[in-house]
Amino acid sequence: MPNLPPSPGHGADARPVRGQLLHKLCGDEGLFALGASVARVVQLASSDDEGSQSLAYYVLSDVALTQKILRLANTPTYRTANGTAVTTISRAISLLGFNNVKTTALAMLLVDTLLNSGHAHSVRVELEAALCASLVGRELARLSFYQGAEEASISALFKNIGPLLIATQEHERFREIGALMADGKHSPGQASQMILGSSYDVLSAAVLREWKIPDLIVRSLSTLPPGPQKVAVNRQEWMRQVASFSLEAARLLGRKGEAAETPEAGELLLRFGAALGIELGALRKLFGTVRAEMAALLESMNLRPGAAAEEEEGAGLPNVLLLATMHAGDKDKDACYPSGKPTNARELLLAGVQEVTQMRAGGQCKMHELIQAVLETLYRSMGFRFATVCLKDARSGAYRARLAFGEQHAERQAGFLFPLAPASDLFHLAMENDADLMIADAGTQKIRELLPAWHRALLPDARSFIVLPLVLKSVQLGLFYADRIHPAPEGVPPDEASLIRALKGQVLVALSP
Repeated sequence: MPNLPPSPGHGADARPVRGQLLHKLCGDEGLFALGASVARVVQLASSDDEGSQSLAYYVLSDVALTQKILRLANTPTYRTANGTAVTTISRAISLLGFNNVKTTALAMLLVDTLLNSGHAHSVRVELEAALCASLVGRELARLSFYQGAEEASISALFKNIGPLLIATQEHERFREIGALMADGKHSPGQASQMILGSSYDVLSAAVLREWKIPDLIVRSLSTLPPGPQKVAVNRQEWMRQVASFSLEAARLLGRKGEAAETPEAGELLLRFGAALGIELGALRKLFGTVRAEMAALLESMNLRPGAAAEEEEGAGLPNVLLLATMHAGDKDKDACYPSGKPTNARELLLAGVQEVTQMRAGGQCKMHELIQAVLETLYRSMGFRFATVCLKDARSGAYRARLAFGEQHAERQAGFLFPLAPASDLFHLAMENDADLMIADAGTQKIRELLPAWHRALLPDARSFIVLPLVLKSVQLGLFYADRIHPAPEGVPPDEASLIRALKGQVLVALSP
């Protein structure tokens, strides 16, 4: 790219301008928190079962994010063939795929943080381009032979982070860049260089470095040379091509009409077709798939498809309020007792039982996935603040927590262990008698006397809890435990208790030889 003269009023030295921009973009409290969240999701391990568990932990720590991921899993595009509702994040990850949920969570973080700005129309346009680009990147990754190709969807999502942040934080500059591009004489890179002293691609890479995003993804945002692209010689070059193609394709898809039949689509194929192995028929199929997935994604976020193109500048987006209210008309569904237990616990438990039953019936469910789904169902359906499954560890001579959800789950899981040797405390008595305990008020004298010292030290504020022993043919295997910080005088009626036992029964059947 040729060295372009600075625009009037922006000074001759580009470095201080870019430095000031970086400071503003990365120093803002909301954007700083966004960067930390983005980095955490990007860095979640995906090589083994622990990756899925870590992602489930992260999503469940954010109620709004949990609801949106579950809503996406229940859209017609993704819902299972028999129509069974998806009620747990564990099942959503299994259904949608780990990398799909990871990229979708990143997209939703961007939406939640950036969409409620004072320039809703411009930000919405750039957000939709970023979301759509990530879906294009994911489809291309499915066709690739490169290992770890799924990261291309993250690169495609972040390819537009520069314009998106400028639209949010420096809207006047964003408008100036758009005006320069409108005359057709300047590319986005040239226009942004003139106005910002830094091209959008360079700015995007700088922001992601500040956010501690892996260098492989950062480098994939660099500008490609002009003209038709050659077949990539390595994954890094292929990711650069995918990121650029995905954003350009997303811009086309953002327009009305048949995007694949436009002159711009022909130019896109001329530039990327040979490199990415795409011809017109494949492009039509790709665009059709992405349109359907984009509609499902926007539906899961309560964003009406195409609204960005119809909104007038400054008119605001009424449906943005839906992001905060999360189904304003469903207040009864979100109602809880003072204890924190949802008033519709029965419906949530029933949906969870159906989902877990379907998982087992499929015949491909791993034991840890089944236990995780049961634990998550208990945790969400009953409004617990902490839930864990504790299993016998013969080598250490103790029952030890193996999986946990909720507040401080890692610290509490580490401390949740007790000896195998029989004792007269509540936990051993429950297992010895194979009795499901549902304690409405742990503050009563009789219950306090039965709580072991380790529990009083680890969870001193537990005021209501359940203990579900896992006993198979008189062999004590462990237990499920979950608690709240408030008493639960509403108790557990018989229909809910039956569903809870049905959940536990699914685990026991799976454990049977």
